[in-house]
Amino acid sequence: MRWDIQPPPDKKTFQSLAEELSVPLVVAQLLVQRGLTNFATAKQFFRPDWTHLHDPFLMQDMTPAVERLEQAITANEKIMVFGDYDVDGTTAVSLLVAYLQGQDNAPIPYIPDRYAEGYGLSQQGIDHAEAEGVTLLFTLDCGIKAVDLVAYANEKGMDVIICDHHTPGETLPPALAVLDPKRSDCSYPFDGLCGCGVVFKLIQGHASKKGVSVEELQPYLDLVATASAADIVPIIGENRTLTYFGMQVYENGPRPGLEALMGERKKRACNVTDLVFRVAPRINAAGRMKHGTYAVELLLSKTKEEAAQLAKAIETFNDDRKALDKEITEQALQQVKESGQTENCATVVYSSDWHKGVIGIVASRLIETHYKPTVVFTKSGDVLAASARSVKGFDLYAALSACQEHMIQFGGHKYAAGMTIKPEQYEGFCKRFEEVVVEQIQPEQQERTLSIDMEVPLEEITPKFYRIVNQMAPFGPGNMCPVFMSKGVQDRGYAKVVGADETHLKASFVTGDKAIDAIGFGLGDALEIIQSSSDCDIAYVVDENEWNGKTSLQLSLKGIQKT
Repeated sequence: MRWDIQPPPDKKTFQSLAEELSVPLVVAQLLVQRGLTNFATAKQFFRPDWTHLHDPFLMQDMTPAVERLEQAITANEKIMVFGDYDVDGTTAVSLLVAYLQGQDNAPIPYIPDRYAEGYGLSQQGIDHAEAEGVTLLFTLDCGIKAVDLVAYANEKGMDVIICDHHTPGETLPPALAVLDPKRSDCSYPFDGLCGCGVVFKLIQGHASKKGVSVEELQPYLDLVATASAADIVPIIGENRTLTYFGMQVYENGPRPGLEALMGERKKRACNVTDLVFRVAPRINAAGRMKHGTYAVELLLSKTKEEAAQLAKAIETFNDDRKALDKEITEQALQQVKESGQTENCATVVYSSDWHKGVIGIVASRLIETHYKPTVVFTKSGDVLAASARSVKGFDLYAALSACQEHMIQFGGHKYAAGMTIKPEQYEGFCKRFEEVVVEQIQPEQQERTLSIDMEVPLEEITPKFYRIVNQMAPFGPGNMCPVFMSKGVQDRGYAKVVGADETHLKASFVTGDKAIDAIGFGLGDALEIIQSSSDCDIAYVVDENEWNGKTSLQLSLKGIQKT
């Protein structure tokens, strides 16, 4: 792994900022590297405010969307809220349903079956809406490419409003309104919203016409924060503000369904990492292993008792998911080896027996071993369905765009995508995808890198330093938790491997009079480096450790190398 250390900024700039903010030089340097070069930008960053949210009516089609929604509420029309089965989709559906219930409307939530209907707006869903007498259909976190299906819904007498954040195709669907900040003709100031975030802008717009302030909508932001964390959108700009206030809801007590997924709360504050690794996988497990409707029911549950029952069922789905993805990952790794793909620039594997609900996770697991763009296929009815994942810096969406002749359809982002192909297209796709990756991937994208913000003497790691850095949260893409490096540290003689499988490292490092404990998950092999070197360089995130009622600073190690 290559350590990539950011070059230090102009010294005069961060010296000036240090004086202006009364913070240590190392903190000021970090802030300047994050683009915070003066008091005003630092204040806006450290103190997110409701005024930082944009006017929702700057988004293309917001006015007709809000007017049509109000018309439907006033006339008590039947409304269906259709959303994807992942975290972003199920939280978006739950958000709009909860809001409409507050407007004395009883909308119909609809999550497509991952296996019977597949991703996105479906004919089956539209037919169900028609049978229920629906006249207004919302598609959330999907629909931006569903030109024919939106036309079909129109034929059935429904107006359609799309709330999506995916990249549109050449032609927009014939919907009454298309809310998507990635539209080429949309001048909305921020295009990084997740699907649930777009829905929040819709209810913000509608509420504003009722004289309801955006502050009064804060109880919905636990859903938006969850979706933003799970969908790996940049936690900058408007997303930072929405997530910041959403995390406040988590701290003060989120809705019963999310509280149940969090389990027993620890003393420390909940953070975005908890949402990514604890809450999101469980919400996703419903759609992967059973049906996304379970997740919506959980998120809309009104009591702790109801939420606890649903969370228990979802926990079982998640346990099944973990066992299944472990088994399939082992099979996929064996296939990579036997098919001679280890020297390729891309990985493509297929088995008709693999569970469609976990192939995205398997693709991510394969990248942990073979660091390259990866596509995992399985059989889905008469076609092959796949999930694809990318490596840092490589635009997977652009690569797949160059392979369209070998696909039925595809969609996604720079780092994750899904697609379907005909069985007879598989060989052609494998060949073409490898060719495209060879053409487009850069040498530095083929090597795993550890991005380090700055070098810091161990003596600078103090409780005050930690408190200031921690105020930079919420962390996420665009504002990652800072990684620091300290050179020439010595082991105090306590280093050892820990954990049931002895894959983790526990150590204590010292320079001069400064000593600090450290833990390195998955870094058990680094014990040899420590024991064979008098000095070593360490890369880490500063964290806290609670033990026997006492809290102390602890380094969460990301890498160790000889000095």
